[in-house]
Amino acid sequence: MIMRRVYASPVAPVKAATHPALGRLSSGVPPLVTSIRFREHGLFTHSAARVPVAGRVRGWPTVAGALFLAGLGLPPAAAQGLPEYAPINPVAQSRSGLYFQPYRPPMPGHLSIEVRLDYGSAIEYNLPQPRPSYLLDGELLRFQVAAARDLRPSLFLFGEASLDGAYAGFLDGFLNWYHGLFGLKLPEREARPNDVFAYQLALANGVTLNRSPSDLFLGDLRVGAGYRWGPGLQTALSLTLPTSTGPDGYGRGTVSANAVTTARVRLAPRFTYEGSLGLGWTPTHGLLAPYQNEVFLSLTSGLRFRFWGRQSLFANVFYHSPYYRDTTLPALDRRDLELDFGWLLATKSGREWRIGMTEDLQPSGPAIDVIFRLGASF
Repeated sequence: MIMRRVYASPVAPVKAATHPALGRLSSGVPPLVTSIRFREHGLFTHSAARVPVAGRVRGWPTVAGALFLAGLGLPPAAAQGLPEYAPINPVAQSRSGLYFQPYRPPMPGHLSIEVRLDYGSAIEYNLPQPRPSYLLDGELLRFQVAAARDLRPSLFLFGEASLDGAYAGFLDGFLNWYHGLFGLKLPEREARPNDVFAYQLALANGVTLNRSPSDLFLGDLRVGAGYRWGPGLQTALSLTLPTSTGPDGYGRGTVSANAVTTARVRLAPRFTYEGSLGLGWTPTHGLLAPYQNEVFLSLTSGLRFRFWGRQSLFANVFYHSPYYRDTTLPALDRRDLELDFGWLLATKSGREWRIGMTEDLQPSGPAIDVIFRLGASF
C-alpha cells in the first residue's frame, strides 16, 4: 500500500544561488509544467519536495517499533557472525538484487526471525551540465523482516519483506554540524537547501526523470534457498520479485536472480572472519534500459571481534560492480564501495541485538553518505 499526500498550497520559487565549486543554480519554470517550482541545471524539482519536514516522516516509527517489540516474544536464535547488508540507494536497489548474506549455522526445527531498520541520508550531486545530470537529495528508510528455516542440516529456506520510504527528512542540519566537527566540507550539501527532497535524472539520449518521495511502500520481496557445503561454508540462491508498490525509481520492476557464497572462519577465540562472493542477474527494464548493466558481482570481507563478555564489534567492507554504464555520471557508472560497522550484543537467551552505521568509502560512486542501522535476531 502506498501512502501519499496531495499538496495544494502554492510554493514560492527558489531564488537563484551560486556555489563556487558547483556552479550556478538557476531558477525557471517551463510553461507547460505546473507541478514544478524550481530547477537545477535543467533538472526540475517536484513541488512535493518543498513540504516542511515535520509532515514528511511519520507513521513508520509506530510500525517499526511495534514489529520490533513483537520480536521480544519470539524464541531465541543462534547468533550470527556479521549482519546482512544490502545497498539502500534507490538507483542501486532498483537495479540489482545482490547483497551480503551471512553464514547461517544449522538450527534444526527452529524458525529464525530477524528485524532490521536502516535509515540513510543521501546527497549525490552530479550536475556538470544540464544534460547528462543527476541529483539525489533525501533520506531513505528500509524496515525488513526476514525468516529462515532448515529443511535438513544442509538445506534451508529463507524470505525477506520490507517497508521502504523516501523523505525530505530532518538530518541535513545535524550532518552539516557533524562534518564540521572534523573539518570536513561537502560542497554538495552546502549547495542544497536543508531537508528538501530531490531525485532527478537527465541523460544524453533525451530521457528526463523526476522521482517522487513516498512515506511508506512495500519493497520487492526476496525468496530463496541455501545449501551448506560444510561447517562455515554455504551458497544462497535467491529471487527478488517485483512487488514494490512505491513510485517509479524505487523497485526493480522485474525479477532478479542472485547467488551468494559465504565462508566463515574462526581465526581465534575472539575473532571471526566472514567473506562472500556474489553473482547476480537483472534483465534491463524501463526507460533506463540502454544504460543498465545486467550481470553484477559483489565481494565482502569482514571481521567480528568479541571484546568483552557477550559484546562484539564488527566491520564489513562491501563491494558491488557498477549498476549502469555510459551515462558519464560517476554516481551511476562507478563501483559501489561501503563500510558497514557497529556493535553487537549476544544475550544469554541466544538473541542478538545490533547497532551500526554504514559509510561511503568512495564518495564519487553510488554509495550514499551515511546509513544508521538497528537490528535483532530471534
